[in-house]
Amino acid sequence: MKLTVKLFAAARDLVGHQEVEVDLPAGANIGDLRRQMGEQFPALASLLTHAMFAVDAKYVADDVPAPENSEIACIPPVSGG
Repeated sequence: MKLTVKLFAAARDLVGHQEVEVDLPAGANIGDLRRQMGEQFPALASLLTHAMFAVDAKYVADDVPAPENSEIACIPPVSGG
């Protein structure tokens, strides 16, 4: 299945795009998506260990299935004061 993942902040800057497409086998979960993104986009690998993922505007854990027809977002950690 092909998933489109929206990128924000540092993730967007590292890849140079607002969204990316990732191919995963049927039945994959968010953890699988995280790993595949790190392989497909090596510049993101270290950031992905701390990034949060959201499906349809709700934060999800790595064991949640990656739904094919939903809005998926990768939200990197932010810093500031």
